[in-house]
Amino acid sequence: METIIKSKTKSVVIGAGHPFVMIGERINPTGRKKLGEEMIAGDFSRVERDAAAQVAAGAHILDVNAGVPLGDEPEMLINAIRTIQKISDVPLCIDSSVMDALEAALGAYEGKALVNSVTGEDERLDRVLPLVKKYNAAVIGLANDETGISNDPEERVRVAEKIIARAASYGIPREDVIIDPLTMTVAADPQAARNTLETMRMIREHLGVNMIAGASNVSFGLPDRSWVNAGYLPMAMLCGLTCAITDPTNPTLRQIILASDVLMGNDEYASNWIADFRKRAAANK
Repeated sequence: METIIKSKTKSVVIGAGHPFVMIGERINPTGRKKLGEEMIAGDFSRVERDAAAQVAAGAHILDVNAGVPLGDEPEMLINAIRTIQKISDVPLCIDSSVMDALEAALGAYEGKALVNSVTGEDERLDRVLPLVKKYNAAVIGLANDETGISNDPEERVRVAEKIIARAASYGIPREDVIIDPLTMTVAADPQAARNTLETMRMIREHLGVNMIAGASNVSFGLPDRSWVNAGYLPMAMLCGLTCAITDPTNPTLRQIILASDVLMGNDEYASNWIADFRKRAAANK
């Protein structure tokens, strides 16, 4: 199954058998006080730099979030999108839980966006999915509902099925729903990664849709987090993960993803691996 996300001039295909898609996570003011202050002040120069750096590092899609307390989120989100679209043709993932901001951003975006995100809660589904349909977007569905996040993989799969079915009732095709099976931190629950990996396996086998993860969540609270994330990603890819919101400027993660694509047969004749090697070699001369 293929999910296609588009900018005005470029398409990115997410799907099994295709190279793993990296969605750059850095344009997000959460935990980045300076970025938030600049966005409120109307200064999007850091957004521009972060976008350019992530694309240069290999990001296929960029996640864009403007959730700053006391800020005008609709205006800031539109400004961030327009800033990025001036310097790059990569498609965007619009990340907002504020309905006015989400609709304003979808209206301003040129292409087919990925919406981040909707849960399995009835009220949330009935607010977000009509916008996804109206603007011909794709959507990330989080495998939790009114009862919270279950530790039972079967329950998470049930929520995923509900999201897919509700999307279909709004005329959103199955391929335009990407399920997030919810990556939790192993520092709080030693079985957290195993539960998510089993959820991925079940979704791949029973639902067949594409899956996404906030990969760095698995290591929250631990030292040397990059190594934990790097160990988790190949396992998740083998279980059916086809894209992740992560930091493409982290060389460890980028190389792990490229190497995994080679080993899984998603990078034919290792062409992307070789191209990346040549690029890095040229940069070091």
